[in-house]
Amino acid sequence: MIIIPAVDIKQGKCVRLLQGRMEDTTQYSEDPLKMAQRWEKEGASLIHVVDLDGAFAKEVRNLKTIQTILSGITVPIQVGGGIRDLKTIELYINMGVSRIIIGSEAVYNPNFVKEACLKFKDRIVVGIDARNGKVAVEGWSRTSETKAVDLAKEFESCGVVAINFTDIYRDGMQTGPNIEETAALAEAVTIPIIASGGVSTIQDIKNLLKIESKGVAGVITGKALYEGTLDLKEAIRISK
Repeated sequence: MIIIPAVDIKQGKCVRLLQGRMEDTTQYSEDPLKMAQRWEKEGASLIHVVDLDGAFAKEVRNLKTIQTILSGITVPIQVGGGIRDLKTIELYINMGVSRIIIGSEAVYNPNFVKEACLKFKDRIVVGIDARNGKVAVEGWSRTSETKAVDLAKEFESCGVVAINFTDIYRDGMQTGPNIEETAALAEAVTIPIIASGGVSTIQDIKNLLKIESKGVAGVITGKALYEGTLDLKEAIRISK
């Protein structure tokens, strides 16, 4: 199981939101590159980068900062936030981004995901963020009627490399990941699931490792690393 540190960018700075609310922002660094370099140094093999301004504005907003991160580290990154057309995906891939995360647009336009998978083979990740099993969109500001499991099944055969599954109620709360829902989603599809939201301690990593065999391929963690309640080196060590 892979441990993926998160670097969330708002107005060029590294921050974390509480349950996806822009008004509940904690700034951790003026320099997102320094954070990415720190996680690389501690052993991360993939870094999760989110353009938060882009997620809310529905278009790319932190391109320069993401370019700086790419220039300053050697490990691959995956990027999400405001990706709604093939042109943006192409832009990111040409910059050197390894994986592209499609979120809201996967709900509104599933065919876009299928087109992207055809054009950019083995590069597309679908981000499914849920409240009580229903998919949230537009930077989590709205909840749709689409069930997370149904959306995941929609992409079963189109070549999506992974699904990032976030339980919004757990995100940034450090109350432990939603093991039950994550396991249920992993069992419902053959696409590898990356868990996100709620990780607080090494015990949470151990709990996720218990469902790795169901199809949970990794976990994204942010606040726990920034607050110091989870040691990245230790998490990586026990997950290998």
